[in-house]
Amino acid sequence: MAYVIKSDCICCGACAAECPVGAITEGDGIYVIDPDTCIGCGACAGTCPVGAPVEE
Repeated sequence: MAYVIKSDCICCGACAAECPVGAITEGDGIYVIDPDTCIGCGACAGTCPVGAPVEE
């Protein structure tokens, strides 16, 4: 199941750097995850300092 990034995102980029498939990009004020590319591994959630990525 794909992950999404909640509005708690602080745009630090930690999640994007950790994503093994490059599904995370900087959006308008928060990072966003492409649900078609996301493999649901949870690497983003494990590295985020504010817990913004959550399983959809």
